[in-house]
Amino acid sequence: MSTTLNPYLGFRENAREAMTFYQSVFGGDLALSTFGEFHASEDPAEADKIMHGMLTSSNGLVLMGADTPNGMDLAAGSSISVSLSGDDEAELRGYWEKLSADGGTVTVPLEPAPWGDIFGMCTDKFGTAWLVNVNNPQAAPAT
Repeated sequence: MSTTLNPYLGFRENAREAMTFYQSVFGGDLALSTFGEFHASEDPAEADKIMHGMLTSSNGLVLMGADTPNGMDLAAGSSISVSLSGDDEAELRGYWEKLSADGGTVTVPLEPAPWGDIFGMCTDKFGTAWLVNVNNPQAAPAT
């Protein structure tokens, strides 16, 4: 198996809701494990919180997330964004619509960008920043 890079998102008490939302956006299989299942916290209030969540879509996207334990700091809206890019405009627009709807905010509308691709930025209702780029093969630099 080759090395992969997977975004891992931190939440405070709403990882189950967030990961279920992302499953509604990307489809796929969602596996959730709680702190209680693995006896991973001494705090009974954390028993039902998500220790590890992993969403694997049919087209190979993998997104992971978990609730941050009460004893750890969580800086909401940190300096991380998740980028989706590819050639399938319909698929990427579908993701965009779901991520930016229902409490999400559009930072940059999904529209033609100066470099020739279709690009947009939004923040979903959980505070995760997303960049969406639809590749335009005609915009590729000449070699």
